[in-house]
Amino acid sequence: MKVLVDTSVWSLALRRNEQNEFAQKLAELITELLVVIIGPVRQELLSGISNETMFSDLKARLGQFDDLPITTHDYETAARYYNICRKHGVQGSHIDFLICAVAGNNDLLIYTTDQDFQRFAEYLPIRLL
Repeated sequence: MKVLVDTSVWSLALRRNEQNEFAQKLAELITELLVVIIGPVRQELLSGISNETMFSDLKARLGQFDDLPITTHDYETAARYYNICRKHGVQGSHIDFLICAVAGNNDLLIYTTDQDFQRFAEYLPIRLL
């Protein structure tokens, strides 16, 4: 099953020099051709890198992955998910709910270190790796 990788995992694997379980798992998923990325995650990863060489290097590394197209249905689902969670007192970012929507609409697992997704999963039809 394909896996939509959240910014938190990419960041641990690509921006730090340490080896960790998340980097190892991401490497496995890449090798097995199971990784999916969306444009907003790519944007988050590239944002805030003021060193042009580092920016270009990361851009090239991420360039190996095509963005999964995001549809109007995905945006509408994300808004619905936001409303559902807010009704239950659960807060999240718009990008987090977009990740949930794209994953749910495309039968993808979500790979993240962000504990908010555990709370989202109580109310939304998402599956975490």
